Amino acid sequence: MTQKNLFTFLIALSPIITVSCSDDDDEDLIGNWVRTSDFDGLARGEASSFSIGDKGYLVCGYDGSKSNTRLNDLWEYDMTTDAWTQKASFPGTARSNGTAFATDNKGYFGTGYDGENKLNDFWEYDPATNNWTRKADFPGSGRYDAVSFGVSGKGYIGAGYDGNYLKDFYSFNPATDTWTQIVSIGGSKRQGASSFVVDDIAYVCGGVNNGEYVDDFWKFDPAAGQWTQLRDIANTSDEDYDDDYSIVRMNASTFVIDGAAYLTCGESGGVRSDTWKYYPSTDLWEQVHDFKGSARTVAVSFSNGTRGYIATGKSGTYRFDDIWELHPYDYDPNDN
Repeated sequence: MTQKNLFTFLIALSPIITVSCSDDDDEDLIGNWVRTSDFDGLARGEASSFSIGDKGYLVCGYDGSKSNTRLNDLWEYDMTTDAWTQKASFPGTARSNGTAFATDNKGYFGTGYDGENKLNDFWEYDPATNNWTRKADFPGSGRYDAVSFGVSGKGYIGAGYDGNYLKDFYSFNPATDTWTQIVSIGGSKRQGASSFVVDDIAYVCGGVNNGEYVDDFWKFDPAAGQWTQLRDIANTSDEDYDDDYSIVRMNASTFVIDGAAYLTCGESGGVRSDTWKYYPSTDLWEQVHDFKGSARTVAVSFSNGTRGYIATGKSGTYRFDDIWELHPYDYDPNDN
């Protein structure tokens, strides 16, 4: 079985350890990462992101400055033209470690940390008008490193850290600007989990709880209002399908391409670059080529359903401003 890592101790000793679990010269692995147009704004980690159509949006974050101030800018990335445009700045408190999602062609953003306070305000961004509107506050405790997703016309936020690890979940209805507490995610409480949505089903995995990386994996069906546990993302079974799994981590980045999900980067004792592909139809993971940029954690991700990107992030005290696209179906070592 895979032994979970005691993250606090290891990260304190080696904040820029790089963990890679594949050989980048292994021609048997599919997928190739290609660098695209660098982010126009300040290099940062701990930003939040959402995607609407062919546009990805990056908001807030932390550039690691000694003043300990957070950022409040909003940037739009056009996947078609490979170009960045600065949009209306976020009008709330500047922050990092918030969470964001999109539903019905609008983006939603809230919670997070301003350097002193854990936050629970909640905002809507309309790209058609380039305007922010404050909505009903998130009803749970102020927190950071929560996880969220938008599915079937509603948004969901849960888990995270408010001084204690959390697993509560809440549903937001944009039509009525109201929140409803739903059944909590099963298994472990968690901070820094990751999520993705395939065919109107949401999936949540990863994170950390009480010094251990979480290996349970869950899906949420909004029609049934129910969580279902899937196979662990570690080698915890007596079968051979998970013998090579090395997926557990916190602050990973995820996106969806053609009905399959991809998980990359993050941290577990050190920053990661290994990348994994998830097939919802079989509940199995396959390793693909490592992320080609510098290993990192707390990066953002964008996807339009057929293309997927990773941008920004940090390793130790270093912050990044590069962006990479995954070409998932082949590998060309000469494709840079």
